[in-house]
Amino acid sequence: KETFPRRKCFHLCAPRMADKQQQIIDQASKVFMRLGIRSVNMDDIAHHLRISKKTLYQVVKDKNELVERAVAHMCDHHKDGIDAICGKGLNAIDENFEIAEFIAGQLGHMHPSIHFDLQKYHAAAWDMLERRERADIYACVSQNMEKGIAEGMYREDLNIPIIAKIYIARFDAVFDGDLFTGQEFDPRVIIWEMFRYHIRGIASDKGLRYLVKKVQKEQPVLR
Repeated sequence: KETFPRRKCFHLCAPRMADKQQQIIDQASKVFMRLGIRSVNMDDIAHHLRISKKTLYQVVKDKNELVERAVAHMCDHHKDGIDAICGKGLNAIDENFEIAEFIAGQLGHMHPSIHFDLQKYHAAAWDMLERRERADIYACVSQNMEKGIAEGMYREDLNIPIIAKIYIARFDAVFDGDLFTGQEFDPRVIIWEMFRYHIRGIASDKGLRYLVKKVQKEQPVLR
């Protein structure tokens, strides 16, 4: 009989503990996105989250694990955001536009050193980011092209696997610090230009007419 209350407490407390851990990872990822990774230590994270270092180390064993979990959380957030856009039932060009807008918004909140810090100091987290983001982008772009072809917005002769991989290569270029320096180019502007460049390359005559009207309407946003 005495075991029942304990069992009930376990079932009630376990979700709360998981939620608390998730909140810590979520808030830590926001700190990394805002301030960078290398410039922030575990003391800084605990201070910004207003928790003790002991509490932080109950969630992760070290900064490297925290970075990996923060990156995984960021990937989940990006995928959830894009899936939500794809679930709206928009036409292919509007869907692509909203996804570009979402990505541009995410880049606007990202510290410029994030990718360099990951590559140089957190190889496992960087590999996970590249693997997951590339897989998600490939699936998203491929499905969008299939949708656009069915709607008559995109050309019927598209080689979807090749174009999806070309898109990924272009997307990688956005984060190339030698090609696009943060002082000279705004990543959000690069995303917009890539969107228009991509659609013009795959659109049918119907899609191009729609794109021209859309760009004229959205031009203040793009600037």
